[in-house]
This record gives sequence, structure tokens and C-alpha cells, in this order.
Amino acid sequence: MKQPRADAKPIPTDGSQSFGHNPFGNLSSEGLPPAPENSPADSAPLSVAKPAKKNRGRVDILRVKAGRGGKTVTVVKNFVGIGLPEKEQLAKAMQRACGTGGTVKDGQIEIQGDKRAEVARILSEANFRPVLAGG
Repeated sequence: MKQPRADAKPIPTDGSQSFGHNPFGNLSSEGLPPAPENSPADSAPLSVAKPAKKNRGRVDILRVKAGRGGKTVTVVKNFVGIGLPEKEQLAKAMQRACGTGGTVKDGQIEIQGDKRAEVARILSEANFRPVLAGG
């Protein structure tokens, strides 16, 4: 254990003497606005109001086999008010989530396989109202 130096003075801990030099000790609050008075109830963090989810409309999710060589495809159609770039972004998100391929064709999103549940979840997160239509 380290021995204290012989010339070192003990620091009082009873609050009677300040510790060292305070560089802000000589500052004055003259000319400053008064500080707000906070009560314990006021000190709670302010909560930020989340905007309500905007319903972006109904979209139909179909399982289709006809004309595809016996392969099942999940088709999402009847989008209202969104353009091709957003449809492509949704298609990419669906492909990643489902682990399959897909495309945007004729204003519809086509995902390989019967992935209606995963596609419905992604559309719900994007504030659409997905409806499982067809067989």
C-alpha cells in the first residue's frame, strides 16, 4: 500500500471547506433570465406524440398458379396512389423477407411461392390494408 506524503494535508470531508479552486466561483448571474422552477412532476421527460398511422388503402394478395407452368406465385395488386419506385422497394423488402425472387410487372408485385402471410405482414408495416383474396 502506498504511504501518504509527509507534507500532504488531509482533505476535510465535512463540507466546511471547498475543494481546490473553482473557476466559476466569481461569475455572476446578473443580466441572465431566471431559471425555470422545476417540480418533481415537471421533471418527467416530455413524450413525443407519434402521428397516427395513415391507412394507405386496401391491396389484394392472391395465390396464382394458372399460366405459370404449375408454379405458385403470390401476386399483390390494386395499389392506389403509389408509383413504380415505391412498388419496387416493397418488392425488394418482400423478396428479402421471403427469401425468394420476385418482380414488379404490370403494376403488380409478384413473389415466387405461396408467401401470402409474409407479404401481408410487410404490407401492414407499410400501413396498407392487405386482404387475402382468391384461393
